[in-house]
Amino acid sequence: MRNFLLIRMKDISGCSGTGIVAEGVVFSDGSAILKWLRRPYSLGIYKSITHLLDLHGHNGNTKIQFIDTPVYVTNRR
Repeated sequence: MRNFLLIRMKDISGCSGTGIVAEGVVFSDGSAILKWLRRPYSLGIYKSITHLLDLHGHNGNTKIQFIDTPVYVTNRR
């Protein structure tokens, strides 16, 4: 699991602004959750970080900055 910030260099839609606009987490299976830090303060669930950037990447004007070291979880049965 890894925590990240979504940083927007240019806001082509005029909705979210620039700078740090959201924070999120990528889980060990690759799925991701994104929480917007500006109105309407919504949450989104994505099958992958690639899928998230396909929808919210603003044609390369957005980057993901991981803010921690990866943590891996193993299931023991």
